[in-house]
Amino acid sequence: MELDLFSQPAPRKKAERELAAEPRVWSVAELTRSIRTLLESSLGEVWVEGEICNLRRQSSGHVYFGLKDERALLSCVLFRSSVPVQLALAEGMLVQARGRITVYEVRGQYQMTVNLIQPAGAGLLQARFEALKRKLEAEGLFDPARKRAIPSDPSGIGIVTSPTGAALQDFLNIARRRAPWVRMVINPVRVQGVGAAAAIAAAIREFNSPALAGQVDMIVVCRGGGSVEDLWAFNEEIVARAIAASALPVISAVGHEIDFTIADFVADLRAPTPSAAAELALPDRAALLRHVGQAGSRLHRALRGHLLEHRRALEGLARAIPFRFPERILQERAQRLDHLSGAIESHAGSAVRARREKMAGLGAVLRQHRPDQVVKLRRLALDGCAEKLRTAMRTELTRKFGDVARLEGALRLLSPVAIMNRGYSITLDSAGAVVRRVAGVRRGEKVRTRLADGTFDSKVV
Repeated sequence: MELDLFSQPAPRKKAERELAAEPRVWSVAELTRSIRTLLESSLGEVWVEGEICNLRRQSSGHVYFGLKDERALLSCVLFRSSVPVQLALAEGMLVQARGRITVYEVRGQYQMTVNLIQPAGAGLLQARFEALKRKLEAEGLFDPARKRAIPSDPSGIGIVTSPTGAALQDFLNIARRRAPWVRMVINPVRVQGVGAAAAIAAAIREFNSPALAGQVDMIVVCRGGGSVEDLWAFNEEIVARAIAASALPVISAVGHEIDFTIADFVADLRAPTPSAAAELALPDRAALLRHVGQAGSRLHRALRGHLLEHRRALEGLARAIPFRFPERILQERAQRLDHLSGAIESHAGSAVRARREKMAGLGAVLRQHRPDQVVKLRRLALDGCAEKLRTAMRTELTRKFGDVARLEGALRLLSPVAIMNRGYSITLDSAGAVVRRVAGVRRGEKVRTRLADGTFDSKVV
């Protein structure tokens, strides 16, 4: 037997390399979390149809159950905080559930977190409708507080609809009958099928553009009846947001009275049919004519009463004395004028006399207070004060000089020089201190003695 020495080295080297490289060892939590991340990122939100089993309702409000078919079982959880359960769930019920696939890491078990559940026969369109309705309602797009009032007397209406549909003809027929003077601006669009929702939203935005500013006062979005699929364009989010963003009030008239779309909830006013939308948006010509007639009658009665009132006032004036005897009025006014003239003259004379008497009194007072006389009196008073001041100063100086002389004599008596003149002296030690006792000096120390006429030094022996 021959050995092929070159047939085995490659596998042996590979095994040696694998043994040399240390493999990554995952923890259970790391591996479970990685699997959860892969599931949630790859699958996203899904719809699942199955039969309910193992149904449990917890006191917390959360609902746990399974969805099964003939070959598999999927664990599900419906949290109370995600969406209220409006469907009465029961064992064996066939349902459609929407949610995300995730992993319950504690048990290492994958499950579905449900956010919507419905009977299996309801269909996905209804589920999409309910989901979008809840979303927009949560954002406040259905809030009545944000809805605008519809103009009662519009000059122009913008219509977003199909140009060939019966809805447009129904609207225009009623508009011609009720208010033919109102301008109708039609923006033709597709109302069903692919691209219909985008076209409807674009038409609403176009009516709000500066190019059409002032052309219309409101917008009517309408179409005739049909199936849920036919009306679906008006359930799209793009249409709802275009209606909500419109600066012009919007009336939604889609389908028949039993049909409700997302556009109906967002619009400022919902009309059950296009014909009803015309009746809601336009004033009634017959009612306006009745109103004008009634207003004309009220105006005629008011004008007639006003004229009658003024006629009576004019007749009363014509019967009054000023109009019957005008010369008497003139005579009374002339007499009144003479009386006032006399009163003015009398009052003026009295006033002039009073002013003259007052001026004479003021002149006498002024003469008593002539400036030259006042200055002379003030000068005499000032001279008297100056003389008194000089006398007081001389007296005070004499007194002060006497005080100084007495103090000088006392100081002279207390001066050391006067004492030394009487034969006394002052001895200072070598440090310049006054020697008051014999013990204050040492033998051999030099001292200085001060007399009245000088000093001399000496040495203590």
